[in-house]
Amino acid sequence: MRLGYFTMPLHPLERDGTETLHEDRQTIILADQLGFYDAFVGEHLTDQAENVTNSMIFLATLIFETKNIKLGTGTSNLSHAHPTLIAAQAAMFDRLAKGRFIFGISPGALASDAEALGIFKEDRNKMFAEAIDVILAIWAGEPPYNIDLPDNRFKVSVQNTQVLEIGRGYIMKPLQKPYPEIVGTVVAPFSKGVIAMGQRDFHPMSANFLLENWLPSHWNNYSQGKTNVGQQALTKDWRVARTIFVADDSKTAQAYGKSNENSPYRYYYKQMLTKMKISNRHVIFKKSQEADDSTITLDGILDDLVICGTVNEVVDQILALQERIGCNIGEIVYAGMDLVDPVLGRRSMELMAHEVMPRVNEAMGLGYVTNADAA
Repeated sequence: MRLGYFTMPLHPLERDGTETLHEDRQTIILADQLGFYDAFVGEHLTDQAENVTNSMIFLATLIFETKNIKLGTGTSNLSHAHPTLIAAQAAMFDRLAKGRFIFGISPGALASDAEALGIFKEDRNKMFAEAIDVILAIWAGEPPYNIDLPDNRFKVSVQNTQVLEIGRGYIMKPLQKPYPEIVGTVVAPFSKGVIAMGQRDFHPMSANFLLENWLPSHWNNYSQGKTNVGQQALTKDWRVARTIFVADDSKTAQAYGKSNENSPYRYYYKQMLTKMKISNRHVIFKKSQEADDSTITLDGILDDLVICGTVNEVVDQILALQERIGCNIGEIVYAGMDLVDPVLGRRSMELMAHEVMPRVNEAMGLGYVTNADAA
């Protein structure tokens, strides 16, 4: 099992946005120093709490301040821009990062982003599907491109303006061949999109705010997609994000991770519950799709979704999670929170990387290491 990092991020509204942006940068620099395998950063245009407006720009500031960690958009919202723009920018990022780039993609879920861009009434899932097809066609193609795919609004050509002898008309390709790893965040139970990921060799990341009873549906659908194209699903390609806090004692872990009113984990899930109800996606917090909304409580969500405790307690919880879902996890992705207490927040990451993960991997027979490929 590998160790990754993901942050949306999600900060209290009263905090200064400049301060939180730099705090989030320092957290990823720390993750690199601790040996995290990769780090994904989300983006929204119109959310004061989640104030990274462009994950690629944010991550670009970290390329030369980190050494080994892979940097992943978490995600690039493909309905928000023309695919030519995203293809060229992602390719440049990959070259600047010398291949330490993961291309995380999604349609873009925030309704206010879509309204601000004038695409609220558009089918953003269709725009997403059309955009990724064109991005891959650009990376596979050569000038003049002449990309005109069936039932696809995005056309790409430099037929009339190319001057190849001086380099005009070429769209940059990524350093990684044929292209960087492509990862899609999966939120919905039984998501059909995961089948398509398997068929196209994109890799799923199950969201940290999804109850564990829905996780097998993601692996099963991904495996089905692989089977559809005559391939076998590999555990190493499945990331599962979880909300984790590790402390030196159980009392601190329970207070900071769940019960204290100032807990960043409590704030995070209070925000997420509100947002999911507004968008009518709160089924992710239910143990069955038929369950009444009254069964969803903040304390229940924290009990179900926050893994917290001492090193040994968290090791046991991760191994038990894997046993309950019935298959190995390729990467456990540690969800970043607001640093209400910077000492506790950073200590948790240190314990996760240097104590928890080596013990988890040793228990799986993979050696006493932070990152290992699960069988």
